[in-house]
Amino acid sequence: MEPMLIDATERSPEISFDFVANNYLIRGESYPEDVNEFFGKIIEALEKHFATLDGAVVNFTFELIYFNSSTAKILMGLFELLDATAAKGNTVNVAWKHEEEDDNMQELGEEFGEDLEHAKFQLISIES
Repeated sequence: MEPMLIDATERSPEISFDFVANNYLIRGESYPEDVNEFFGKIIEALEKHFATLDGAVVNFTFELIYFNSSTAKILMGLFELLDATAAKGNTVNVAWKHEEEDDNMQELGEEFGEDLEHAKFQLISIES
């Protein structure tokens, strides 16, 4: 599967997915006008690809500085997909990067991480 690269805009995050290496990154701000239109094809591609994995190592990094409630729902579904992928015998490493002084983003990451049963979760503080 070809890499998926989408540049960040004022309202949508950077998407950098390498399906061959199983390295995935979502970075920036996310409050697109139509969250389903923006994330629909992205989630669909992940679901198709993850369904083919067996014994793979998946590295997924979130480095968000802001997202709205519509994006939060998408993220919840994405975390469920990552956990289900790990439950099927794959190793899934999730990194939630947040700016050192951003307590809100840290707390959101902690909440998402608590819901994971099978995927490995790491909260990473980065300097502002």
